[in-house]
Amino acid sequence: MDQTKFTARKTGRLVQISVPKKDWAFVPDPLPPDWAFPEDLWPILTEAKEELARLDGIARTLPNPELLLRPLQSREALRSSSLEGTYATAQELMLFELQPREPTSEKDPANAQLEVANYSRSLRHGMELMDSLSFSLRLIRNLHKVLLTGVRGRDKAPGEFRQSQNHIGSDYRFIPPPPNHLDGCLDNLEKELNSEKHPYDPLVYCYLLHYQFETIHPFLDGNGRVGRALLSLMIQKYCKLSMPWLYMSAYFEQYKDEYIDYLFGVSANGDWATWIKFCLIGTISQAKDSIIRCDALRKLKGIFHDQLDAAGSRAHSIIENLFTTPVLTIPSVAAAFNITYPTARNEVIKLVELQILKQLPDTYPKLYYCAPIFSIAYGDHE
Repeated sequence: MDQTKFTARKTGRLVQISVPKKDWAFVPDPLPPDWAFPEDLWPILTEAKEELARLDGIARTLPNPELLLRPLQSREALRSSSLEGTYATAQELMLFELQPREPTSEKDPANAQLEVANYSRSLRHGMELMDSLSFSLRLIRNLHKVLLTGVRGRDKAPGEFRQSQNHIGSDYRFIPPPPNHLDGCLDNLEKELNSEKHPYDPLVYCYLLHYQFETIHPFLDGNGRVGRALLSLMIQKYCKLSMPWLYMSAYFEQYKDEYIDYLFGVSANGDWATWIKFCLIGTISQAKDSIIRCDALRKLKGIFHDQLDAAGSRAHSIIENLFTTPVLTIPSVAAAFNITYPTARNEVIKLVELQILKQLPDTYPKLYYCAPIFSIAYGDHE
């Protein structure tokens, strides 16, 4: 790591390491920082909080929160994973969750699909843990364990903080704290995760905490994904949202270079303002994006139900299920509604004829998906 890039305004200290080679590592100062929130950021913070409140308000009116939450979380899983170089499509993720399987080789696409599916499971597991646990190191370890169970990083101590040195970038662009400094860093992080005594707006503090977690980099693998999942849960709790509606990975992926540079800028130059401004602008962007998707999904659901007015209650129930899992098979419909295969087949064919469902070619059993839902939930929108 190039120590000459760190100025007198750095937000931590450099310590020498000898393993895996002689170099310098960065140990961040404890939170909260000695930094005053700039006046010129107040309008951006105000807008970010207004958009977040608008998103939460719209989501609260949904008869079924999963209508919005499930596609948002699946999209977050896809984008957060792609930030780390793990790629799968929305259709592949849905198919894998419908018909999970063990990877048969290192090159098997099921590896990537399992990693992305694990991210979704980690998010949902975190939501469940928040009902019984405060933000704690135990909760963070649980997120990590779910994330790495059965995937290529399973040899990277799932659910355990690292006991060896790691680094970011093949060129050792950034080296996090050595293992003997981790306990102190993590103890402070846990304390601040539950602190109400700091001079910052809760949304701002979520992004300060996100910086701290990513800088500590406490695991051998999966730090970015755990950190972004934790960020969504923190924003829900500290900003008093009804559900974790805000997901930042799509924005961080779109501006990946800035995301990396601004995190480093805090460490090297104490540039909190640029980092926080970046995150607040992202909050506005992602909240607006989710509102657009929510409105579009609600309208689409109404259109589908209008098309099915004379089709019977079962077809309407199948439509409801599509908005949380927009891929199905005839056997899955039969099992879900406790009906025979021929009856389930007739229901699916009816939806195909109405162009609500399309059949995916070359699949067995035959797979059907709802293209408009995929477009709204996972496509890119201005």
